[in-house]
Amino acid sequence: MSEYLKVTNISKSFGKFQALKEASFSVNEGELVCILGPSGCGKTTLLRVIAGLEEQSSGQIIQKGVTISDLPPDQRDFGIVFQSYALFPNLTVKNNITFGLQSRKQDVSTMESRLNELLSLIGLESHKNKFPAQLSGGEQQRVALARALAPSPGLLLLDEPLSALDAKVRQFLRLEIKNLQKKLGVTTIMVTHDQEEALSMADRIILMNKGVIEQIGTPYELYSQPNTSFAADFIGKTNLIQASKISDSKVSMLGKEFECSVPVLQSQVTIAIRPEDIKITQNPNDVNTVQGKIIEIEFLGSYSIGQVEVSFNNQKEKLICHLPIDNNEVSNLTKDAQIYFSLSSNSLKIVT
Repeated sequence: MSEYLKVTNISKSFGKFQALKEASFSVNEGELVCILGPSGCGKTTLLRVIAGLEEQSSGQIIQKGVTISDLPPDQRDFGIVFQSYALFPNLTVKNNITFGLQSRKQDVSTMESRLNELLSLIGLESHKNKFPAQLSGGEQQRVALARALAPSPGLLLLDEPLSALDAKVRQFLRLEIKNLQKKLGVTTIMVTHDQEEALSMADRIILMNKGVIEQIGTPYELYSQPNTSFAADFIGKTNLIQASKISDSKVSMLGKEFECSVPVLQSQVTIAIRPEDIKITQNPNDVNTVQGKIIEIEFLGSYSIGQVEVSFNNQKEKLICHLPIDNNEVSNLTKDAQIYFSLSSNSLKIVT
């Protein structure tokens, strides 16, 4: 895939507050990239800088070989969809979608053809003469998406497009948007604070924290190979445990020695362990096995989440683990039960 957008060392300050600190990344043509992070991390500011709605303090943006860093928004090739829909309440669905085409003085037959194509894509053919107030939130967001796509922009920018919708509609629309983006092949950058949304939709994720890009990678890479404690803790649930180096392949934690599949380079390290990697065992002599007491069980249908307390050297550590319910032995686990669990060497991730 060829590079479509290149962002280099973008910084942005509001007075003494630095919202972005030398953010650099690239987006390939046809790719869907999610900028993910908590509130206040700078993700929306970064999107607005790309759109030209905010002026960067320093850095450069190149879109398809052309430097656009200093261009006004109307000279940049993008369509944008906001969280609040921002539809014109006095215009019908038809006129909302064709608004951008009218301002570009497209002829009537071209506009009608594009309108019908987009209405078909978003599944709202029978709603074209309705006003926004007559539509549900999900339908309004689909109209906003169609309006942004109408002029056939090279880049689609989505700013928390699903956060105002309820959970079921959000889940449906994220699949719709992903399929639509792949069908059209439009290069897309989406801002979200929802990890599940980013994991399910993105080709790659740009994870941000306090104005800095923490890690860039595929959803699988960020989940299974986090580089930092923040990345491990923000993407899904995880257990972060302090450990001491014994050798290049062993650490001491939870009062025992554990083998690691990755090299242990520092004397003190942080180990990240996903709840699903904690496996209950009947053999206390297995490698990387430790004893603990279940102090909480939360039933979630297909599995339960357990809190397991491990006591060692007058200390206590609580771990979150998944307890499957597909066999009687595990199903019968109760609060205060003593269990043995093992941690494979591959499941121990060293993070900074």
